[in-house]
Amino acid sequence: MKLTEAIKELALTVVAAVDIECEISGGYVSDLLSNVMARAAAGQVWITLQGHQNIVAVAVLLELAAVIVAGGVQPDEETKQKAVSEGVTLLATPLPIFEVAGRLYQLGLRGGDNA
Repeated sequence: MKLTEAIKELALTVVAAVDIECEISGGYVSDLLSNVMARAAAGQVWITLQGHQNIVAVAVLLELAAVIVAGGVQPDEETKQKAVSEGVTLLATPLPIFEVAGRLYQLGLRGGDNA
């Protein structure tokens, strides 16, 4: 699935965009940064409730396709700026994490080998 399809189908707000035409290889859901670093994989989208700068660092480290900040949490301005400067696509939604993951699953996205 292309990231643009996920953005359209879930009506995600683009906070910072790099390559929204990229393919998504899977998805991962967690708010524990060490868990994400150990289990998520390159090309996946990461769904979280966290909106601070550390999410950008994790996304860069893992080469994630995008980070979706769910539950109506708005990434702070520093996080937005860091996402732009580091080349991370950052998306936001008022939807709860459970619903975001469920909708992506219905669209055919799976957890991937590391999930």
